[in-house]
Amino acid sequence: MPDTDLATETSQRKNLRIGVCYDFRNPPDSGVSHQYLYQEIMSQVQWLDQIGADLVWFTEHHFVEDGYLPSWIPVAGAMSAVTKNVCFGTNICLMPFNHPIRLAEDLAVLDNLSSGRVEVGLGMGYAPHEFKGFGFPVARRLSLMNEGIEVLQHCFSGERFSYQGKRYQFEDVKIAPGYVQEGGPPLWLAAMSEAGAARAAHYNTNFLPQGLKKRSFDPWVDALKNSQRNPSDYRVGIIRSILVTDDQGKDWLPVRQSERYRMELYRKFYKESGEGFGEKGEQVPQTWIVGDVDHCVAELKKFITDFGITDIVSMAVPPGMRADDMSASLERLFTQVVPRVKAELGLSESLYNGL
Repeated sequence: MPDTDLATETSQRKNLRIGVCYDFRNPPDSGVSHQYLYQEIMSQVQWLDQIGADLVWFTEHHFVEDGYLPSWIPVAGAMSAVTKNVCFGTNICLMPFNHPIRLAEDLAVLDNLSSGRVEVGLGMGYAPHEFKGFGFPVARRLSLMNEGIEVLQHCFSGERFSYQGKRYQFEDVKIAPGYVQEGGPPLWLAAMSEAGAARAAHYNTNFLPQGLKKRSFDPWVDALKNSQRNPSDYRVGIIRSILVTDDQGKDWLPVRQSERYRMELYRKFYKESGEGFGEKGEQVPQTWIVGDVDHCVAELKKFITDFGITDIVSMAVPPGMRADDMSASLERLFTQVVPRVKAELGLSESLYNGL
């Protein structure tokens, strides 16, 4: 049964945000240059900002032949100059490959450029080739992740600090320029495991659950409740893509082909690392929602209420497709589906159904 007290608190406190996500992957047979892909996505984001998108998120990976986005802050900075409304973020920025002081400085500049429209979601990575490329073993990722979070939180405080850790040692640091947002950009942590869920609870951040519900989402809720904190006080975000169409047979085919290409890379990462896939059980859903307006509204409302989701992004340019290929779906998503979802959820719906 829904927790009605939690439902009211969550719906009153947290506005629902729905937007798009980009990885900038450009398969070798796409027929377009990386430069062209960047240009068409820039134009698409400017348009989406005008028709109601709330978010533009990025994913990060390194040394991938198709140009998977390795550096998201320059892109967000460029996009901030042609937008007024969307908030930029990541799911995820790989903390072990980002020096925390430099990341904090870059985020301070971006926070000023965008007038406070930036957040950051962090993960620790798992693909062995990335650690080899950066010249350190996978075994260091945990300490780099935890210390990176701690340093960022010091930086975001706006106070001068020193830090002594296993990987990082800093003396007399204060980030300048200061942040537009008090306390710095909101911080999110991703998790696919109990340890990741415990990390997000420990560092008191917003949450990006992935993988098995019992390994990520449920332990996070339990950890908060066991420490007398309320999950409704936090934002919960996810990449879950949406295709709005009246002709599923025709419009889903190219997206499905692109999705198969996209997932090949993650299966390769899993084969090399032993992480990311494999164990059976109820997943935190990330499969595409495909159908007409009514179907998408119903599916989104159920997903939001089942998991207390506050932030959802849809892949706007699946690998190998062009921005124009998704224009009709995106226009219907932000002008028809999203307004109905927000209106129909209202203040009475539970955002933590059954918890």
